[in-house]
Amino acid sequence: MHTVSVNPHVLRMEYAVRGPIPQRAAEMQAQGRSTIPCNIGNPQALGQQPISYYRQVLSLVEDPMRLERERATGSVPADVLDEATAILERARTGAGAYTESAGFRFVREAVARFIDARDQAEPGSARAADPDAIFLTDGASGGAAYVLEALIRGPEDGILIPIPQYPLYSATIARCGGTQVSYYPDEDRGWTVSRDAILEPLEAAERAGVQVKAIVVINPGNPTGAILDETSMQQVVELAREHGLAIIADEVYQENTYGHDWVSFASILGDARDVPLLSLHSVSKGFYGECGHRGGYLELRNPARVEGTDLSFTDVILKQASVNLCPNTVGQILTYLMVSGPREATGTRRIYEQERQQVLDDLHAKATLIRSFFSEMSGVECFGRIGAMYLFPRLGPLPAGTGDFEYCMRLLEETGLCTVNGAGFGQRQGTHHLRIAFLPPRQLIQEVMPRWVEFHNRYVGA
Repeated sequence: MHTVSVNPHVLRMEYAVRGPIPQRAAEMQAQGRSTIPCNIGNPQALGQQPISYYRQVLSLVEDPMRLERERATGSVPADVLDEATAILERARTGAGAYTESAGFRFVREAVARFIDARDQAEPGSARAADPDAIFLTDGASGGAAYVLEALIRGPEDGILIPIPQYPLYSATIARCGGTQVSYYPDEDRGWTVSRDAILEPLEAAERAGVQVKAIVVINPGNPTGAILDETSMQQVVELAREHGLAIIADEVYQENTYGHDWVSFASILGDARDVPLLSLHSVSKGFYGECGHRGGYLELRNPARVEGTDLSFTDVILKQASVNLCPNTVGQILTYLMVSGPREATGTRRIYEQERQQVLDDLHAKATLIRSFFSEMSGVECFGRIGAMYLFPRLGPLPAGTGDFEYCMRLLEETGLCTVNGAGFGQRQGTHHLRIAFLPPRQLIQEVMPRWVEFHNRYVGA
């Protein structure tokens, strides 16, 4: 058989969210067995309906010949037709042509307005977002890849990432040949972050000759779902300032806070200009759940100068974006709709708000329902305020010679519930977890949870 050598960094990559457990679930489905896919935050795959306004506008932008026909029949609200018309006028070339490498200018301006309104920053002030420092991306993953690929030269460069973490970060660091530097939020205190939790691994990496360049913070967390408190965020900013780190703020779940307070890292940073901040957002999560449309943005604040050149870090990101020509236009339009929404005081706006609240209320209710069953499982605990789309329970002691991978595989085989074992995200040695996305319909959750309780207590010998 023909053989080929490949990049060893690619071979090092691991991504448990689509790893052996979900692969086994796919085999079971092919055999006609029923499974419940809770391994990934993919809302529409589990029955969440798209937001009507997004799809109405998007369909018209994709098929502009419908505009006059729909206007004549009155079957589509006038404000939806007006929005689609305005988008097409601003886009000029429509949805099928290349755009600027950073994305449509009018979308980036809308993103800047959204950020300013969210953070109560006056336009034109030191805190205001700059459209020229905003890059539209194919999901938040595209922005994270731009940043890590630009920062990492080789194993001498390290990136601090929280453990547990979304494996996009560990996989991309591995692919780039960099060094992962792990820090551990305090699970028992709701996944808060202390100064020492970051400082100890940072200094250990520096002693080993690794130049740590950035710290990743996911807020709300993935896989933990926990919402980070402001004290933890302030400590991250202070340590970044003291050690010359950039902050990579993954904030894609900022809508998924279910009544809890949430603030952005841009707000915590305020007027400070001495800490580079790279923030990510996406149309995949929130209440929109448009994962497959791959839209998002990367915002840069206080970009560093590139050593030995006249370039700023923004110039480097633009170079990367240029090589890719442009992000996909449908994702760009959805990002625009995400940050702008329908016009106020219209019937479309009322329906939009109703759909939004229904999705978020339903997610919170399902998370609360699942979490309530943990008290019936021997040794199971779950920490932190509910956020994002996930729960990350600690399973307690498991039978000798087994870990959470074996647990999750058996759980799948016996109940059909497909989760991701905690080791796939990283965890403190000696602990066992799993991540479950609370996305299935409520009735399905009510049916499967008693089976999980029975399985768990039998498995651990309770």
